[in-house]
Amino acid sequence: MSLKDNFTADEWFKIMTGPGRAGAAVVAASPSGLTGLLAEAQAIAAAVRESVGSESRTPLMEAMAADLLGQPAQKAPEQERARNVEDVKTQSLEGVRQAMWLVSAKTTPADTNAYREMLMLVAQRTAEAATEGGFLGIGGERVNDKERAVLEELKTMLGGFAQQEERGMVTHETPPANSSDVRPEPGPDGSGNSN
Repeated sequence: MSLKDNFTADEWFKIMTGPGRAGAAVVAASPSGLTGLLAEAQAIAAAVRESVGSESRTPLMEAMAADLLGQPAQKAPEQERARNVEDVKTQSLEGVRQAMWLVSAKTTPADTNAYREMLMLVAQRTAEAATEGGFLGIGGERVNDKERAVLEELKTMLGGFAQQEERGMVTHETPPANSSDVRPEPGPDGSGNSN
């Protein structure tokens, strides 16, 4: 049994797309032109490769690396379409929260820490990838206030998972079906259920 077997196909999809959603939240906070968008997309891919390619990678990073190398892309589950960049940012942050909840609930603390670090690395590298403002790339700033705000929001959100884990609030199993035994923290959809 592999680590991936701990997750449903939908849950694994959320975990695999979590890093891209962290980058998308930063991109949506302050959209760049075409060259900036390409640089940000390359930064997302490079940060993910760096995280899953680390020599000291965890079982979760191993499973993600195997999927990135060998599996055809999985069809995305149906979801509400974003109508504007604010919706993209909001949906991306929610996707990151759901993915982090799944990882913290169903993997080891080492996997949880590695995933959290990967999400922050992706977000930071995305923010730094393109110069914002200025004229023809001159006089802009590397990370603007909107991007810094999203980075801070991600750091706060992901830090909350670390604090829950330290207090022992996150267990490494699917919450029980009996409503009187349900864990105190909400599930990825806010309901307290893992599915």
